[in-house]
Amino acid sequence: MSAKHLLRGFDSPTRLKGEVAEQFDNLWHTGLMTERYIRNPNTKCVVCGKPIYKRPIEIKRNSKRVYCSASCYGISCRKEIPCIICGKMILSGLHKKTCSRSCANKHRTGIKYKLNRPKDKVKNYQSLKIRLLQQRGKICERCHYDKYEILQVHHKDKNRLNNNLSNLELICPNCHYEKHFLLTSWLNKKEGGQDGNARVLKTRERKL
Repeated sequence: MSAKHLLRGFDSPTRLKGEVAEQFDNLWHTGLMTERYIRNPNTKCVVCGKPIYKRPIEIKRNSKRVYCSASCYGISCRKEIPCIICGKMILSGLHKKTCSRSCANKHRTGIKYKLNRPKDKVKNYQSLKIRLLQQRGKICERCHYDKYEILQVHHKDKNRLNNNLSNLELICPNCHYEKHFLLTSWLNKKEGGQDGNARVLKTRERKL
């Protein structure tokens, strides 16, 4: 049944009954209705103020917060904060305090920045290594490996915040790795201890 046939002879939607009324209700949202069957506006969009028609139950359910389109609904979902300089509203999701570069420059006026590089872990580690090299020599304290460029600073109590010289040891990467990871190696867990580790290595040598 066509749209013209459905709407023929009806002056208003209230005259439709039964199956025809159900089909007319499905047709209502398709945009195929003629101009005289568009309902009169009974409310306004809360964003743009455009007069629109909404069902009374929908207006009641949404506490009179109705929208004319999806774009207006999206605008209403925005969370905005004012610019701390000019007061212009900006999106809060951008994590900005100012709306533009000019406002940002005004906000930074009078701020004093540190010129030198702040103390960090890299600088601290380098200074510790240089101090140990000067006091204890340029060799590994365990195996006497003499390539000091790759020597590492080891904390005996495994606390990196404890930089007392009595707690520090200058060792090569091999000794350092052996100290930290030998007992927790997956080979030990699989075969059981250092003996198991040796057995696995011998087995691999035989295969090669």
